[in-house]
Amino acid sequence: MRTRAIGSRHVGVIGLGAMPMSVAGHMPDEGQSIRTLLAALDAGVTLIDSADAYTPSHDDVGHNERLVARALSLWAGDAGAVLVATKGGHTRTPGGGWAADGSPSYLKQACDRSLKALGVESIGLYQHHRPDPQVPYEETMGALKDLHDAGKIQMAGISNADPEQIRLAHGILGDRLVSVQNQYSPRFRSSEPEIDVCAELGLAFLPWSPLGGISRTGELGRQNAAFTEIAEARGVSPQQVCLAWELARSPVVIPIPGASRPESILDSIGAATLELTKEELARLG
Repeated sequence: MRTRAIGSRHVGVIGLGAMPMSVAGHMPDEGQSIRTLLAALDAGVTLIDSADAYTPSHDDVGHNERLVARALSLWAGDAGAVLVATKGGHTRTPGGGWAADGSPSYLKQACDRSLKALGVESIGLYQHHRPDPQVPYEETMGALKDLHDAGKIQMAGISNADPEQIRLAHGILGDRLVSVQNQYSPRFRSSEPEIDVCAELGLAFLPWSPLGGISRTGELGRQNAAFTEIAEARGVSPQQVCLAWELARSPVVIPIPGASRPESILDSIGAATLELTKEELARLG
């Protein structure tokens, strides 16, 4: 698989978003999740994205991280060549809700918990999950800096950040900051400015929900006729066309499509070798 840079690491241009394996109401059994992760690894995926908050319930924090760690322990390949990215600072509440805690003390506690869940001494890429309006952003970024300097994380990233926050984080973290993870897909294009800032600063941009989100992937072709038409002409899925369109947006873009079945991630990986023409890209907008 072709590769792109995240800081000092090079990863396959298509990563795997592991969140669907831990979402209540959608998650498969553990065996299917492990098969999905192993299929991705065998096919050349070297970036797996997780988070401590990807869990079916608030009292099972780290569920997704433990799944990823389990798959890597079973894989016959070189686990050291795989960049595992996780996130902290987004919290779960009883009843399936979400909240944020960007306090330095909480983020450091969350990182320690993630280290244990992943079974590692240092996390390859640790990302602040979501800004907390109750905590100055510079304080949260200071905690990321401390975690890096303590050797608990190898690289730092941020998620759900606007251009001003990206620049602020870059000013505090310097080359410790390597990536930004925001929502981006044909139905959600408002992160275009963030992609341009990432390209300017040399940061990777990791689109979450690049196919539209859980339960919406199948709508891609129905809602975007050009994606379906080009897919049919090429003999591929609209999802592959979508991911290839995102890869063509900028050389800093590395999509992380979610999957909970081997067939889904294997189809997504096909986008790594799908080169769209200028005419096709113009039709897709």
